[in-house]
Amino acid sequence: MTPSLDPKRWKALALLCAAQFIVILDTSIIGVALPAIQADLGFTDEGLSWIFNAYVIAFGGLLLLGGKLADVFGARRIFLWGFAILTGASAVAGLAGSQEVLLAGRALQGVGAALIAPAALTILMRLFGGQPAELGKAFGFWGASAAAGGTAGVFLGGVITEWMSWSWTFLINLPLGIAVLAAGPSVLRAIPGTSGKIGLTDSALVTGAIVAAVYAIVTGEHVGWFVPQTLGLLGLATVLLVAFLWMQAVSKSPLLPLRIFRAPGLAAGNLVMALLGAAWIPLWFFLNLYLQTVLNLSAFGSGLALLPMTLVIMVMMVRLTGPLIGRFGVKPVLVTGLLALALSLALFAGLPADGTYVANVLPVSILAAIGMSLAYIPVTMTGMGGAAPQDTGLASGLINTTYQVGSALGLAVMVSLAASMQGEPNAMLVGYQTAFTGAAVVAALAAIASLVLVRGGAAAADVPVG
Repeated sequence: MTPSLDPKRWKALALLCAAQFIVILDTSIIGVALPAIQADLGFTDEGLSWIFNAYVIAFGGLLLLGGKLADVFGARRIFLWGFAILTGASAVAGLAGSQEVLLAGRALQGVGAALIAPAALTILMRLFGGQPAELGKAFGFWGASAAAGGTAGVFLGGVITEWMSWSWTFLINLPLGIAVLAAGPSVLRAIPGTSGKIGLTDSALVTGAIVAAVYAIVTGEHVGWFVPQTLGLLGLATVLLVAFLWMQAVSKSPLLPLRIFRAPGLAAGNLVMALLGAAWIPLWFFLNLYLQTVLNLSAFGSGLALLPMTLVIMVMMVRLTGPLIGRFGVKPVLVTGLLALALSLALFAGLPADGTYVANVLPVSILAAIGMSLAYIPVTMTGMGGAAPQDTGLASGLINTTYQVGSALGLAVMVSLAASMQGEPNAMLVGYQTAFTGAAVVAALAAIASLVLVRGGAAAADVPVG
C-alpha cells in the first residue's frame, strides 16, 4: 500500500537541498582562504592540510554511525542535532585564535555533517520513495545542490577572503544553520525511530577503522606509503574492521546488520560509488591546479572557469537525468555516465603546456559534467535500493561513507602518481597528465563494475518507502 504523500514534501526537499548545499560548501569554501589563515595563525604547509583533514576524517569516520542514529532515534531529530552541532562548530572555527581551536572546530563541523548527510537522505527517501517519477526529480535537485555548494564555496571563499576576513568562511554557516533549525520542525515530517540500540563497542570499532584508514591515506603522501606509520595504521584499520564485522555477525543488535548486504544493489552501488569518488575528486583537484599553474588563472578565475561544469551538472540533474532513468533504467544511464567521465579524463590526460581554456578545457569539462550528471543519481539509487524502511539511514550512511573514503583514497593515490613524475622534464604537467590517466582507469573500472554487477532492472521503484 502506497503511503499518503506529505503535502509539505517539496518544501522539505528545499530544506534538505539547503542542508546538502551547506555540507558541500564547507568542504570547498576555505580553499582560497588557506593562505590568510596560515598568515594569521602560523600554520606550517603540512599543518595547513589538516584544516581539510580534520573535517574529512570526522565526516567519513562517523557517517555510518550517523546513519544508524537516524534509524534508531528518527531522521528528523538527528538531522536537527547535526545542524545544531555544525552551527556551533562553525562559530568555534570562525572565532578561533589558535591552531588547536580552529582544528577542533573543523572536526566538530565534520561530526555535524556526519549526522546531517545520512539523515537528510533518509528523509528524502521516505518523502519520495513511493513515487518513482517524483523520486528521480527529487534526486536531481539533491545532486544539483551538491554541485551548487561546491561552486559557491569557491566563489564565496574568494570574495569573503578578499573583502572581509577568513573567519567569515566559517561564520557564514551561522545564519544558514539558524534558518534551517528554525524551519526544520515545521517543514520536516517526524520519522519515528526503531527499537534498536547503539552499541558503543562496535561504533568505536568501525569509527576507529575508518579514521585509521583515512588518516593513513591522507598522510601517506607526506610520510611515505611503505613506512611503519602508514603500514601500521592500515594494519590497525584492517584488524579493527575484521573485529567489527565479527561482532556484527554475533551481536543481537548490531550497528551494521549484515543482512543489509542482501538488499538488491547495495553492495554493487557502494563499490561503484567509491570508484566514482576516486575518479571525480582528482579531476576537480588537478584541473584546478592546471588552470592556476599552467594557464595562470587566479583562484577566483579558476572558479569562474569551472562554473560551466557546475551549471551543466545542475541543469542535467534537475531536468534530464530523472527522465532518462525513467525511460531507460538505472543501469544504462549509469554505465553511459561513467564511460563519458572516463573519456573526459583520458582527454584531460593530454592537456598541453600551451593550451587554452576555450580549446582544451571547456569542451572536455562539459563532457565530464555530463558523465557525472548521469552517474551520480543512478549509483545513489542503486546503493539505497532494496533497503528496508528501518535501514534507510544505515544505507544512506554507507553510500556517503564509501564516497568520502573513495574520494580520499583516490585523491591520495593520484597525488602520489603525480609526485612520482618529479624527475621528468616538465614534471608538473606530466604529473597532472599521469593523475588524469589514473583517474580515467578508475572511472573505466567503475563502468565495468556497473555493467557486471548492477541489475538491469534496478530503478526508482526499487527504493524503500515507509
